[in-house]
Amino acid sequence: MQQALDLLSRMLLKRDDPVWMEDPGYFGASIAFESVGARIVPVPVDTEGLSVSAGLRMCPQAKGAYVTPAHQFPLGMTMSLERRMEVLKWASSAGAFVIEDDYDSEYRFEGQPVPAMQTLDGNSNVIFIGSFSKILFPSLRLGYVVLPPQLADYFLAFRSRTDFRSVNLDQAVLCDFIVEGHLGRHLRRMRNLYASRLEALIAGGERYLKGRLKISGVRAGLYTVGFLENGMNSRQGETAAAARGVEVFALDRYTLKRPDQKGLLLGFAAFDETAIRKGLIQLAAALDQNASGAVKNVRQLTSVL
Repeated sequence: MQQALDLLSRMLLKRDDPVWMEDPGYFGASIAFESVGARIVPVPVDTEGLSVSAGLRMCPQAKGAYVTPAHQFPLGMTMSLERRMEVLKWASSAGAFVIEDDYDSEYRFEGQPVPAMQTLDGNSNVIFIGSFSKILFPSLRLGYVVLPPQLADYFLAFRSRTDFRSVNLDQAVLCDFIVEGHLGRHLRRMRNLYASRLEALIAGGERYLKGRLKISGVRAGLYTVGFLENGMNSRQGETAAAARGVEVFALDRYTLKRPDQKGLLLGFAAFDETAIRKGLIQLAAALDQNASGAVKNVRQLTSVL
């Protein structure tokens, strides 16, 4: 995924070219854009995804945009159909590219699968990227780019001048794995497992974190976001959790210009329900604002294990 962003940034952008990016958004994209000297335009997101109207006010002639429409990173919402069409209309009129990052749309636990924005694109503005790191395992290090036809040969030529290390054997094995139906079966099994773990996290949040952290109700992905209700900011919440041995990530790590939304990113996919419950109990204690209350509450919470 990062290699795709790096190659596309170097192929499509020049120094000082403006590019829209979701705010908050994926830090790997901002690293890629900054590495070529592009000017990042931080466009806020709302409940429907990237705000095109805000982008038009800030920089209508941007060279491109980076979006995560299936599962916005890090807030989790799905971009609405109306908003997708607004993005495509702008891209067509501005002659801009759109990088659609589909990093974990396979893990959607309710409703119908969300079609890629690229399928709505009649003007060949959208470049669709994804990775097998989350649906299989990170050390596989395989991703993909689905390009408009007019860019395909150019991209391949560009890549051949920068990287001679194609992992052909791994690609061939993965191809057989997909064609023979193993990937589909794997995804169905993992969706069921991860859905149950997310439900355990949401239910546990209602039980243990009330008044401290409100966990999002989005049923998708391998992580979710929670918003602090105890007066802490994101970094204070992250630090307090780390002191209790709970790894979470401050939401303001992913913001560009917008104010801290006072939230934490919580991973759940790697933990069984017992580990999730124990982690929530420790997180609840960490988010209590006074030490005496934390000691009292953690004793009360531990008694229910």
